[in-house]
Amino acid sequence: MTICGDAAEAMLGEVRACRLCEPDLPLGARPILQIDPRARILIAGQAPGRRAHHSGVPFSDPSGDRLRAWMGVDAPTFYDARRFAILPMGLCYPGTGRGGDLPPRPQCAQTWRTRLLELLPNLRLTLVIGAYAADWHLPQDRGRPLSERVGDWRRHWPDCLPMPHPSPRNQRWLRQHPWFEADVLPQLRQRVRELLDA
Repeated sequence: MTICGDAAEAMLGEVRACRLCEPDLPLGARPILQIDPRARILIAGQAPGRRAHHSGVPFSDPSGDRLRAWMGVDAPTFYDARRFAILPMGLCYPGTGRGGDLPPRPQCAQTWRTRLLELLPNLRLTLVIGAYAADWHLPQDRGRPLSERVGDWRRHWPDCLPMPHPSPRNQRWLRQHPWFEADVLPQLRQRVRELLDA
């Protein structure tokens, strides 16, 4: 986690010390995020996975490989906090349920999200990954199926992009919605290049 400035460093200390949800977390609290006020692109995801919890590195799994491929960036670029902020709805791994990882703990966003977003004044693009992030960042679409939200992506472009989760579990969704890879991803790659080159 990288943050610049005295106020931001103080916030970082608070976030690292957070144990708000620890009694409900199967592996304990380990807040995982990447923040720098210079970042122009925000990855607004759901919550770290098990691998990220163990490594301490966000998206250090096949989902991250796919997300980087979708954006057309390599790992060193992705993990440069001056370029990409990574702020999930839940900062700690929530555990696994029958259908995959459990939802992010709601206390996390209620406690930290607004304050952390205030540390990112230079954002020009927010990638909103999954329904929980979409509910927060695109509240006007709350209740709509994720497929509809993603399908209506042009309404939020070029500042925001609702996206499916890049998990390998979403292969079926991608097969059923080939327009996402054909139409959306080329636009995403171009926008990312513009912001990284600016």
